[in-house]
Amino acid sequence: MITINIDKAKDITKQRLRLEREPLLAAQDVAFQRALESSADTAAIVAEKQRLRDVTSLVDTCATLDELKALEVTPPVAEVIEASPVVEEVIEVSPPVEEIVEEPVPTQLEPTSEPEPVPE
Repeated sequence: MITINIDKAKDITKQRLRLEREPLLAAQDVAFQRALESSADTAAIVAEKQRLRDVTSLVDTCATLDELKALEVTPPVAEVIEASPVVEEVIEVSPPVEEIVEEPVPTQLEPTSEPEPVPE
C-alpha cells in the first residue's frame, strides 16, 4: 500500500508553482518599470504581481493529491504580456550547457625555443 504524505506533497507543489511563476513575475517587473517610465497606470500590473505571489497560498486549501496536481500558474492578462519578449530574449541569449567547452589547463610549461646559453 502506498501512503502519500500530504504535507510533503504540498511543499513540492509550492516549489513547482514558484518555479512556474518566476518568469511571469520577471515579465511583470519589466512591465512595471516601463509603465513608470511612461507615467502609465500600474494598477493592473500590481494586481497581477499580487495574484502571482498568492498562488502558493492556494496549496493550503487543497486536501487531496488530485487537487494539488490541478493547481497551475495561469499566464498574466493580455495587456501586461507585452513585456514578456524582453525576458524571452534574455533567456535565448544564454548558450545551452552542451555548447560550453572548457579548454584543458596545461600542467607544465613547454619551452617554445632552445634555452639561451648562460654566460660563464
